[in-house]
Amino acid sequence: MSPTPQDVSTWLTDKIAFYLEVPSDHIAPDVKLAEYGLESVYALALCGDVEDEYGIEVEPTLAWDYPTVEALVGLIQERLAAVPAAG
Repeated sequence: MSPTPQDVSTWLTDKIAFYLEVPSDHIAPDVKLAEYGLESVYALALCGDVEDEYGIEVEPTLAWDYPTVEALVGLIQERLAAVPAAG
């Protein structure tokens, strides 16, 4: 069963908050991650986290190409929908 957009949003928000060392409720879904000061090393780590968590491949430029949590959720949902169901 694929995660809901809310599940993905919560996961991303928690992961980004961890990297930024701020509470997750400080991360707004429509604010560019660069505005929070997400460093490139963490943006790259986020790519690996997304690939590990969801089993999809993403580009290393993920956080720049999809600069908000909302945009990232949309991409992840799109990629998950394109993955054939196991079974």
